[in-house]
Amino acid sequence: MGSRRNGFMNERFMLSVDVGTTSIRCHVYDKQANIRGSCTSRLVPIYPEVGHVEMDPEALWQGFTTVVKGAVQDAGAQMRQMEALGISTQRATFTTWDRKTGTPFHNFISWQDQRAADLVKSWNTSCTIKIIHGVMKVVYFLTRQKRSLAASVIVFSPQHVTFRLVWALAHYKQVRQAIKEDTCCFGTIDTWLLFKLTKGRVHATDYSNASSTGIFDSYQMCWSGFLCSLVSLPLSIFPEVENTGHNFGSTDPSIFGVSIPIMSLMADQQAAMFGECCFDVGDVKITMGTGTFMDINTGSKPHTSVTGLYPLVGWRMGSEVVYLAEGNAADTGTAIKWAQELGLFSDVRETTAYRTAPLNDPKACASLMGLKPSTTKSHLVRAILESVAFRNKQLYETMLRETRIPITKIRVDGGVSSNDFIMQLTADLFGRKLVRPQHHERSCLGAAFVAGLEAGFWSTQEELKKLQSSDRMFLPRGPAKEGALSPDQEYFSVLQSWERALRRSMNWYKP
Repeated sequence: MGSRRNGFMNERFMLSVDVGTTSIRCHVYDKQANIRGSCTSRLVPIYPEVGHVEMDPEALWQGFTTVVKGAVQDAGAQMRQMEALGISTQRATFTTWDRKTGTPFHNFISWQDQRAADLVKSWNTSCTIKIIHGVMKVVYFLTRQKRSLAASVIVFSPQHVTFRLVWALAHYKQVRQAIKEDTCCFGTIDTWLLFKLTKGRVHATDYSNASSTGIFDSYQMCWSGFLCSLVSLPLSIFPEVENTGHNFGSTDPSIFGVSIPIMSLMADQQAAMFGECCFDVGDVKITMGTGTFMDINTGSKPHTSVTGLYPLVGWRMGSEVVYLAEGNAADTGTAIKWAQELGLFSDVRETTAYRTAPLNDPKACASLMGLKPSTTKSHLVRAILESVAFRNKQLYETMLRETRIPITKIRVDGGVSSNDFIMQLTADLFGRKLVRPQHHERSCLGAAFVAGLEAGFWSTQEELKKLQSSDRMFLPRGPAKEGALSPDQEYFSVLQSWERALRRSMNWYKP
């Protein structure tokens, strides 16, 4: 008994934290990528005004340290057994702080925040952007450089950091003063956590997080000096950009009692992609959480989008860079949570039983259309679930049409993926097999995999593939009987009606 106990106390583990939109979770992984300990803490968004979404930096920090300690305790292990720490975070949520004291100048401004929506709209319709589009079209015609083509169709989005940061500089006097004194630090959640964990020694991010801000040039692999000069953002406040797998330093021993090497920083969707082992060109990952994010591995070059897919750095490890193209829908999990709060159901998995009963507009409203006196609770639930699958279909068709990359596999994760009805309908509409992993939350695992490779805990990506486990496969169904329509044909008219209703919901909330 004593020798077995000693063997456990000598065992090494990977520690990984995922900071999502509504929760922070930490897992302790063993060599077989089994979860040996877990801890979760809720994140409560702050809504100071209509359209403003913030997070308290101190509450986030307390939540982070709490889940790390809780997960290690839950594993029955000690901090000294942690080989390394990997961190995955929601993207494009940022704050600014004093370089000397580490004190934030304001709350985190969330990726869901819409305070800069009107500023974004004015820029997207401005003469300046039209001139840039025109000039870059000419440059692309002469040079055929994909970077010029991307600039010729650039459109700003409220989800990007750019104009929310412009707004912060305009509205927070202490930020402007700190910039003058060269004591201002900007950072997304990963950067701020790293700064806190190292007691201010390291101000850095990784390529996956940087490329998700909208201020990073994924072709040149650096912060965009052109964009910063265009909207008057000082380059001096931005962090160093490092490889996704990198020794970012160690946690200060005063925090967890020992120094733990921080071996990966990663944006959540890219981390989920890595956690799903989507290492090959044509691999697709769909995460259905707070929003739906559909990513395809496009290989060693960024995809130049002309219809709304966003080119991202998936990860950079050593000299290898892997790029992704992404489409997203903002409120998948939010719609499910809203239905739960109305009492339509309590658990998203329950709603599978009700089956027998790209348009990103920040000013669109949620709506239920076509209601009749005979409409029941089951009809409402089914409509909400179908809308998730319909949006998946839109994103998938855009991805196929634009990238023209043959799809090799599709893996689906996130909390909403636990609903079998949504999964089966999505498979039917795609006409493709979908695979759901045993554990739906893959961002934590992806950050752990990257940190583990960097620390030597795991050796190769092929080794990681062998550690994968699947919960269920969903195959597209054929016609129920001979002469009947297949599910995707059966839904054709319903999908058209849904798209018509969607157009009527757009631009509902006007300034």
